[in-house]
Parts: sequence; C-alpha cells; structure tokens
Amino acid sequence: MKNQESRSSSCAACKALKRRCTPNCQFAPYFRSDETKKFAKVHKVFGASNVSKILNEVAEEQREDAVNSLVYEAELRLRDPIYGCIGAIASLENKMVELEHDLMLARARLAFCVNQPSSFLNEHGNMAPCVYDIPVASGMVEAFNQNSFSFDQFSHLPFI
Repeated sequence: MKNQESRSSSCAACKALKRRCTPNCQFAPYFRSDETKKFAKVHKVFGASNVSKILNEVAEEQREDAVNSLVYEAELRLRDPIYGCIGAIASLENKMVELEHDLMLARARLAFCVNQPSSFLNEHGNMAPCVYDIPVASGMVEAFNQNSFSFDQFSHLPFI
C-alpha cells in the first residue's frame, strides 16, 4: 500500500525514468503524474538529461513556457521527423499567403460592387444571384505575386 502511495505522487518524469520522485524534483511542477505521454514525447526527442539542463539554464519564471515549447516541438518532431516545427511554420505561412490572396480578391470584388452598384440588379430590381463572375477591377489579381506581395498597391481603396 505504501508503495502505491509513493507511485501516485511521483511525477511523470520519475515514473518514466523509474526513479523515486523527491520533493525537490525539477520535473514535478511541469510533468504531473497523469501526464506520462507528455513527458514520454519530450524524453524521446530531447532526452531527460537535456531537458534537465534546459530547465536549469532557464529562469524559474520562464520554465513553464520552456516546457510547453519543448512539448510542442517534440510533438511536431514526432509527427514530422524531417521538418518538425519548421514544417508547421511553413504550412502556416503558406496558409497565410492563401488567405491574404483571398482577402485581396474579396476587397477587389467589394470595390467593384461599390463602384458599380446598378450592375448587380436584375430586371426586377433584385440582386443578381452570382457575384463570383464579377471582373476584378484594375487588374488587382494580376498584380498579385506571392514573392512580392504588398498591400501598398491597394492603398488607394477606401476600405484598406
């Protein structure tokens, strides 16, 4: 019974490393006993010794952020062993470029609608059903270039 009590109070790191968890264990505040998978990922990628060294070098008020960063990096490295975090960052950057492009198209269509309000009314005075066929005003889409994209070229529009 006493053995089970000491086990339940051990942090995830001490459980994984099969050692007794002391009251001043540096892993205990960051790897609770129910977070065994969290520590296992970090241990697999970085190793317990390196995590210990990192925690010793980081100021105490920043250690929780450092551990969260290590966990995130470990999860991404295990998911994508070649690119890891860089792959996730690149994916997010690509998504951002796509969204900027979509935003530019929406702004161009809006500018066209503002300048040509009567062209969207049918013969009964109701809005036309499809606005996706609107030509983009002043070649804004053609000006889009992923390598040299800038919103400055649209600064003359009133809603930017």
